[in-house]
Amino acid sequence: MNITSAVFDVSAPDLESCPMETFPEFAFIGRSNVGKSSLLNMLSGQKNLARVSPVPGFTKLINFFIMNKSWRLVDLPGYGFAQVARENSAKFNDAVSEYLVDRTSLIFVFVLIDSRHKPQKLDLEFVQWLGSNDVPFVLVFTKIDVSKPAVVQKNIDLFKVEMSKWWDNLPEIFTCSSVTKRGQAELLGVIERALSEEEPAAEQTN
Repeated sequence: MNITSAVFDVSAPDLESCPMETFPEFAFIGRSNVGKSSLLNMLSGQKNLARVSPVPGFTKLINFFIMNKSWRLVDLPGYGFAQVARENSAKFNDAVSEYLVDRTSLIFVFVLIDSRHKPQKLDLEFVQWLGSNDVPFVLVFTKIDVSKPAVVQKNIDLFKVEMSKWWDNLPEIFTCSSVTKRGQAELLGVIERALSEEEPAAEQTN
């Protein structure tokens, strides 16, 4: 898939403020400082599609971008961000959970995991929550250029071991680096494949 256009649509503080469900949507979420904004910029081919901030947890709203005039990329607030007042944190987490559970145009979620670290409790709890709510997702291990390949693979394997305690069938797993652009084609390919699978279903309902 080639990204020929990427246009900001709207920022929403809650589910009611989200745009009409006119396009299929693919959401991206991760713990603070996982490199989400850099990844979104890499996927879109634009340097400033998503703002990269030195302050973890900068994204506080649900941000929608229309890609190729045919689907939406959705930038979700990170879970566990520390620079937001506690009452606002709870509020935004509620908005995210409502979006993930009730948004019918959501195809699936890209959950970003920092490949530099062993499985973190917050990541595991969030992934388990997605599964318990039947929210489809794939895992993307970020920043693979920072650590040695053996370290990255070990952390991925440990994460898989933890997930195997809950499920027999594990989600798809990808790796990426916003610096080297590793994984860009694979992630866009996942979206392209999902969109092609959606088209026949849409035609049957017309």
